[in-house]
This record gives sequence, C-alpha cells and structure tokens, in this order.
Amino acid sequence: MTTRATRAQRRRTVAALAVILAVLCAFVLRLIDIQVVHADDHVAEGVNAGNLGTTQVLAGARGDITDARGTVLASSVMVYDSQLDPKLIQDFEDEPDPKKKPKMDWAEASTRIARIVGVTGDEVRESVATALAANRESRYAKLVNGLSTEQYLALRDLKVDEGLAYIATVPRAVRVYPNGAVAGSALGFLDGSGKARYGVERIEDKCLSPQNGEITYLRGLGGVKIPGSEQITPAVDGGTVQLTLDSDLNWYLQQMISEEAQHQGAKSGTVTVVEVKTGKIRAMAEWPALDPNNVDGVPVDLWKSQIFTHTYEPGSTFKPITAATLLEEKAATPDTVVSAETRERFPNGANVGDAFSHPRYDYTLAGALIDSSNVALSKFGTMVSPETRYEYLKKFGVGEKTDVGWPGEEPGGVAQPQDWDNQTLYTTTFGQAFTVTPAQVVRAYQTLANDGERIGLSLVESCTDSDGTVHKTRTERERVVSAETASQVRRMLENVAVQGGLADAIAVPGYRIGTKTGTAQTPDGHGGYKAGVYETSIIGVAPIEDPQYVVMVTLDEPTRITSSAATASALQKALTQVLKTYRVAPSSQPMDELLPKFD
Repeated sequence: MTTRATRAQRRRTVAALAVILAVLCAFVLRLIDIQVVHADDHVAEGVNAGNLGTTQVLAGARGDITDARGTVLASSVMVYDSQLDPKLIQDFEDEPDPKKKPKMDWAEASTRIARIVGVTGDEVRESVATALAANRESRYAKLVNGLSTEQYLALRDLKVDEGLAYIATVPRAVRVYPNGAVAGSALGFLDGSGKARYGVERIEDKCLSPQNGEITYLRGLGGVKIPGSEQITPAVDGGTVQLTLDSDLNWYLQQMISEEAQHQGAKSGTVTVVEVKTGKIRAMAEWPALDPNNVDGVPVDLWKSQIFTHTYEPGSTFKPITAATLLEEKAATPDTVVSAETRERFPNGANVGDAFSHPRYDYTLAGALIDSSNVALSKFGTMVSPETRYEYLKKFGVGEKTDVGWPGEEPGGVAQPQDWDNQTLYTTTFGQAFTVTPAQVVRAYQTLANDGERIGLSLVESCTDSDGTVHKTRTERERVVSAETASQVRRMLENVAVQGGLADAIAVPGYRIGTKTGTAQTPDGHGGYKAGVYETSIIGVAPIEDPQYVVMVTLDEPTRITSSAATASALQKALTQVLKTYRVAPSSQPMDELLPKFD
C-alpha cells in the first residue's frame, strides 16, 4: 500500500526530472541556435571582435592564355609563402598549463616544419630566435617562400592536427609561360606586384583576373578551429583567353627572323602574318625576343611590341597606296605614263631623286612601282590634289591605331596638307614625311588584298569565363576603295614580284605572289636623315589571284645589305612556311600578261 509520503516523494522526483529535462532541452535548443541556426552570425561577430576570428584569403587562379589551337602560352601556378609568429611560439613555450599548449613542443615542431619546407630544424629555430632577439613582440619570421601545393597541404595538416597556431601561409599566384619567348612580346607579362604589363596580359586583364574568396572560422584555445564555425566564400578563377596566333608558326618565324636579322647585322627584326579574309593576326614574331619568364633578358624598350609601337617612315611600301588613290579617283590607269629622270628639281624648288641611276624613262604607273621610282611617283601623285592624297592616307589608316587595343600603341601620323612644305608635297607620294607602324602597313595591304574592304585587325579570338560563357571578338569592316581598284593594284604588285630586281630571291615555287619593298631613310633627329642608314621592309600577298595571307618583314638598320634586298630571303621563307602551315593550294591560274614598264 502506497503511503501519502511515498506519493509525494515520487511527485517531487518527477518534477525534478522534468525541470532537469527542460533545462537540458533549453541547452540543446540554444546549442542548435548557436551552432546551426545562427552560426554564421556568431562567426561574423567573433571575426569582427578580432580576438577569436580568423580569415584566410582563398586566391583564385588567373586565367590561361592559349593560341588558336589551344596550346597554353600562359598559365598560373599557385605557390605559398610561409611564415611563423615568434611571439606566439614563445608564449606557448612559457605557458605553464599543458592544456593550453599545442600537442607538440617547439623543438619537435620546428624539426617537423623544417622537414616539410626543405630546410633544417636549426635554421627554423634560428630564424625565430633572431626575430625575438631583435624584438620580443615580433609577430613575423620568414620561413620559406614559394612552397608547392603539396608542401602547403602538409604544413596545414601539421598546423591543424597539432594546434600549431603560429604557422601561417599566404597564397601567391606565379605566372608561367611554358613556351618561353614564343610570342612573348604578344603575351606581355605580370610585374613583381602582379600587375599586368604590356601585351595580351594587359589587354585582357579584366577577363584573366580572378576574384578571390575567403574562409573564415573561430579559434579556440591554442588556435584550434572550432568545429562548425567555418564560412567559405569560394574564389572565382579568371577566364581563358584564346588568341588568333599559331604558336608553331610563330616559333618558326622567330627562329628565322633571329637568324636573318643577325646575318644582316640589323638591330632588330619583325615578321607579321595576317589572314586576309578575317583580319586575324596569325603570327607576330620579333627579334630580339622577349621571354616573359625573364623580362630582364632584353632591353626595356623591347618589352613593348615593335610591331605596334615602333613608328617609322614606310617608304616605298606606301607607293601602292598612291597608285590606289589615282585609280580610285580615275586620275590614272596602270598604263598612264610620266617622264622621269634619275633626279629632278620640281617647279616649287623641291628636289627628288631615285635610288638608282637611269636615263629619262617614260614610266607607266605599273613601271614606276616595279622600279620604285620616287621621281615618277612624285609626278603621278600630283595628278590629284594634296587634299585628296591626304584623305586616302587617312582612309588607309595613317594616324589611326588598329582595332587590337594594344597598350601603348603608336598611331603614327601625317600633317595636314596646308602644312606641307615644298618637299613634303612630293615625298608623301612615296612614303616619306609621315609615320606608321608595321601593323598599320599590314592593315593597309589587308585592305588591298581583300578587294578594298578593311577588316579590323584582331589578336584575341575569344574570352571564356570560368562559367563557360564565351565572348567572341568582333571586328569592324569598312569599304576603303572599290574591288576593281584593289584588283588593279594587286596585278601591279604581282608584276613587281615578277619583273622587279628581287624576283628570283622572293619566288615561292608553285605560287603567284605580289610584293613591294620599302627602304626608309632613318631620321637623324635634327630634321634630316642619317647617311647610309635605313629601315628596310618587304610585304607579300599570297596567292595573289586569291589572297589568303599578308606577310610583312622588317629589319631595322641592317649593315650587311642596307637596302630592302636584305629582307628578301626572310620574306621568301616566311611566305613558304605560312602557305605550308595553312595548306594553301598552289596557284592553278596562269599569270595575266605582263604589264609594260615603259611607254
């Protein structure tokens, strides 16, 4: 029989258990609230307090740069710079409570750390001791920079497993260029601070740049991470930039122009290849070549591409532009004739001479281009007004940067006709008294090769974001001259290649080509020109009956052969390789009847 006292005791026991259970439930609910429901808020509060919170940067990777075939030309490798906190190490060593110390003492830890980073334990301990000797409050002692991902992970595991809160690693992306100097001037590079300098690295910096993320967590005693406190904002890697360049072709042309330039004793040399129907730059080879892995290997002025930044007076390579002007304005035909001597004084007092001695010739317009007669071109040029010639120089891109968006690209330029003096009135007909870059000359010939329609030059094919979104490069088109005019100029260029003095040296077996040389005088900086010093160039279009590629070669101040003949061998090799690389079918149509040089 249950007594009243027994029942009362049982009720008190039940009530006590209920209270205990309620308290436990409250604790559990509060724990769930802290650890789950509002975990992010509490982590944020801890981080903001600055005492228990830790935030580490999650570095995104800069995007790759590839050639037109997908070969990687630039990529990023993540390395890690490691460091120690000397004061925290000393504090742990001085801590009397074993529960507040790391699992591993400093003597053993330093040996384990050293084994991971590739130094000795004595070196690690000496580094910390030196820092503390200089400043008892020192929070920094360099460990080893440039650790691999494998080393970083081993160091991180050691830190977490043993509670070694005094170890810190800072991620750092290192840019590498697997093919070295191949297309180096096109790629550009990153400086010591990681800033994009020159080339595609700078042009496409927005596409290539990553967005860093972060990992945040709370720390307990000994710097150990509190479970469940971690917050991660993932990094977003940079996009991939695909170029229009063919790296294999670029490699060959760089080797070739290096040999040719040095053989001719030139200061520098370039080869530029443009696809006629698209305006895409398929190669831009330069010597001396910039290796982005070692930018100090060449002078600073060669960090920038000569193709886009070096301006010069183009000389005879712009005589076809004068011819195109006359044809488009119906002022002359390829058979129109002028009389020209080796040197003549014009009515306004200007003196113009040819590079070779000859009797008085009755030159056709085609003949003036074949023999590259300055005197004859001067007379042909006056068949239209100076304003008209200026207009066409501008139409063909003089003074206008290309569409590539090259950093530091020079526009070149030509003075207004009203500012032309007596000499300039004539020298502008044969490529003097105005300046261009090699890229602008190639652009002008792309226009002539493409039936008079200019397509903006492009170096970047596309940018592909990390999420797979592709952004294609768009190019502008513009009609400059009629297809008929362009066709007539190309026919004259073919006659230059066949009837000119370099015919045998530049011939490409199986293909009809059109060419024009240029031997530009080098300004002396005092209003005149250097004696016997020239910037030589030659440009080719192939196949001339159905143009596919424009190839230009330049040599700066060659000394072995100082005329444009110095570039003949290089052009022949370049054209041959380009046509082979892109499997262009040999010419199947015979050449038209030769144009007459003289009346």
